[in-house]
Amino acid sequence: MSSPFPGMDPYLETPRRWTDVHQRLITYVADALQPCVRPHYHARMGERVYILNPPRSIAPDVFLIGRPQPDVGGWRVREPAVSYTTAAPGVMTPSADEADVPIMFMTPPMEVREPFVEVVHGDGEVVTVIEVLSPANKTPGEGYRQYRRKQRELLHSTVNLIEIDLLSTGLPTVALAKEARASLPPHRYLVSVRRDPDTFQFDAYPISLQRRLPRIRVPLRAPDPDVVLDLQAVFERCYDNGGYADLVNYRQPPPVELSVEETAWMDGLLRGAGIP
Repeated sequence: MSSPFPGMDPYLETPRRWTDVHQRLITYVADALQPCVRPHYHARMGERVYILNPPRSIAPDVFLIGRPQPDVGGWRVREPAVSYTTAAPGVMTPSADEADVPIMFMTPPMEVREPFVEVVHGDGEVVTVIEVLSPANKTPGEGYRQYRRKQRELLHSTVNLIEIDLLSTGLPTVALAKEARASLPPHRYLVSVRRDPDTFQFDAYPISLQRRLPRIRVPLRAPDPDVVLDLQAVFERCYDNGGYADLVNYRQPPPVELSVEETAWMDGLLRGAGIP
């Protein structure tokens, strides 16, 4: 069963599910490009690794919970004897200079791995980088800083940069200038293609919830022509192979906020698909 939505499915935007969606999108983007760019180019997958300090909403958090004990677990908490005073008949309370014993929460750092696609020329030169944004890239914190740092490096190089943002919440992270984004028609998702600096050109693909994902032009090294990447075909393969039809409950509201118009349109869409 395919997604009932003609393009991006907002029910897949939940951070709990996005890790799997993200990995599949990257894999199938590389698979779709490979026969189009060979034999002079190859699409390969890379990976960016960084340490993220929870708590965050971008991935499941693990908490170690306990009460401090003297010389236990390295906490070495000194607990002086507590003296009590009588606040009311039959009620004993600690004296004002004694602290209550807290419950301690420990949030261990988490290693985050973010894959991306590189199109390389036969001699090993990286020509184009394709990023699919994740919640960490659009949330203030280390993931956002790491992504923006890599983005700046690419923008100051001769490498083409394609950013695919299929997440409707979070910070506006793609490299497209704020003024350029403001001039675009209303959209929920966005794909930006920054060609090498000599052309001073960005291709923007604004995407509404009601439309299929676009066929985008992937630039190679001049004078070689662009190749076409059908994002909708990539997404459909991702949805089918991920078995998301078995996992998503379309009778519940989506995990992201929709406009009044989007909600009315979605309700009609799901009823038409036999989902009351």
